[in-house]
Amino acid sequence: MDFKQLLSSIKNKDFKPVYILHGEEPYFIDKIAEAIEEFALEEHERDFNQTIVYGRDADLLSLISELKGYPMMAERRLVVLREAQDFKQVEQLESYVENILETTILVVCYKYKTIDARKKFLKESSKKGVVFKSEKIREYQLPDWIVNYLKAKGFMISSKATMLLAENVGNDLSRLVNEIDKLSLLVEKGTTINEVHIEENIGISKDYNVYELTNALAKLDITKANKIVHYFNQNPKAADLTNIVSNLFKFFTQLMRVHFAQNKSREFIANSLKVHPFVAGELIQAAGKFAPKKIAANIEILYEFDLKSKGVNSNNVPQGELMQELTYRLLH
Repeated sequence: MDFKQLLSSIKNKDFKPVYILHGEEPYFIDKIAEAIEEFALEEHERDFNQTIVYGRDADLLSLISELKGYPMMAERRLVVLREAQDFKQVEQLESYVENILETTILVVCYKYKTIDARKKFLKESSKKGVVFKSEKIREYQLPDWIVNYLKAKGFMISSKATMLLAENVGNDLSRLVNEIDKLSLLVEKGTTINEVHIEENIGISKDYNVYELTNALAKLDITKANKIVHYFNQNPKAADLTNIVSNLFKFFTQLMRVHFAQNKSREFIANSLKVHPFVAGELIQAAGKFAPKKIAANIEILYEFDLKSKGVNSNNVPQGELMQELTYRLLH
């Protein structure tokens, strides 16, 4: 069962006696747990029938005692184990799951890592209820995720604005959703969100960011690239060298793959590189400006500056100067 299906079943009050929510992406785990808390019990039922325990403070015997309690003047009880990754005895809940009480809903929120699928605890839980693995959204999936999230809220978004959000916020979904929700309160529903909306309401400069620096380098626009690097030097919080190197390494690696792709159509490049079609189009154009030999040399330069960004062989040179040197060498 995927995230949307699971939320739908919860809102329809189709509850299972156990939900094991585990994985690297905490956003989906939090949303599912919040939905269960909202719909499992009525407001007046919660004082006597809802228990929330944190993994670090949990005691196995006390937790099982809570799970085996019967509801008071309600159809069910709800026991939520938050931050379950801090509860070292989580797998010992297997004995309870084997003899589960149907009038209790157990929700286990196990974040940032997964429980071994071979464990009997997980296998038994999947028979009796729901085991949901919360996986990180991959970078290539992020633009579509942003578009769909905004569409569900009644907004459209331009391709450039989508890439601006994806590149600058990344796949930290909790932070990304927070920024989008804030924006949706400030912009009229039905609006097509563009880079100006993002700059004015989220604070990401539409002209001076890592995405625009990459674009400037892709077009061999020395003047624009230098302006952006100068802005970064004056505004250290806007970007750091490690992030710049990482993004440019990905860009030049993709360019090399475009060069040697048998099919250079936008659709083929988008599918093979797992990027948004808008990005695929920009990569195809940029590939015509860089010979494979120069791309290979730039990748080598980026390896060098990756070490320098981490303090290796940098001789305490300020980041602003390193950015200027990097930009010069990539373009000449």
